Amino acid sequence: WCWFGSLLVALVSPRMAGLRLDFGLLLEPLGFIKVLEWIFSIFAFATCGGFQGETTLLVSCKGVVNKTVTAAFAYPFRLNAVVFSAPDPKLCGGTWTDVHLVGNFSSSAQFFVTLAVLVFLYCIAALVVYIGYKHLYQQNSKFPCTDLAVTVITAFLWLVSTFAWAKALADIKMSTGASIIPGIESCKVPGTTCFASVTSMGTLNVSVVFGMLNMVLWGGNIWFVYKDTNLHNQSNRISQSP
Repeated sequence: WCWFGSLLVALVSPRMAGLRLDFGLLLEPLGFIKVLEWIFSIFAFATCGGFQGETTLLVSCKGVVNKTVTAAFAYPFRLNAVVFSAPDPKLCGGTWTDVHLVGNFSSSAQFFVTLAVLVFLYCIAALVVYIGYKHLYQQNSKFPCTDLAVTVITAFLWLVSTFAWAKALADIKMSTGASIIPGIESCKVPGTTCFASVTSMGTLNVSVVFGMLNMVLWGGNIWFVYKDTNLHNQSNRISQSP
């Protein structure tokens, strides 16, 4: 954001202002990777933030056969607020009591999705600079250095958020699958049996994959951003000097 603010200051300067469109930069590694980062960030927050699922219990007991009890859950996965409600108060002879799912995984999910949204916005700003104001980017050494710092930090945040979300996803699967049945007292009543089924979480698995891809992209992009900084130029001059 400091880089974006510096850009706005530079744009109002009469000496440096001026839009110079150059879409050829999109074919270079710096621009091409930024486009991929932009696209993959969309898939990351869409596959995670747009998920909706449910756990269904098939309850069989004396006098009542194959009644279903459903608990719907979605992003941000505050499962402790989701409850299995009996379809009627006399289910299983009145022995059924409302049961909540266990766990609150909103912090990991929101961290992952928020990072993806911020990256999406940053990529748009960066592409505007690369395509229309490359001359400003090259003339002011602060822009490449700030871009490098943001790239390094973002790569690290993708690493942290992806692994945190992957761990949370594993816990979500445990908290919504068949392993919840032993913890439901109503399913322990003599003559009562419960079978659990849960919505496929394939899209959530895909979100973890896109998190890893973003991590690799941003980590690899560090080198291409570094080449545009004074740090790389200085190292080249030192290596070429006698």
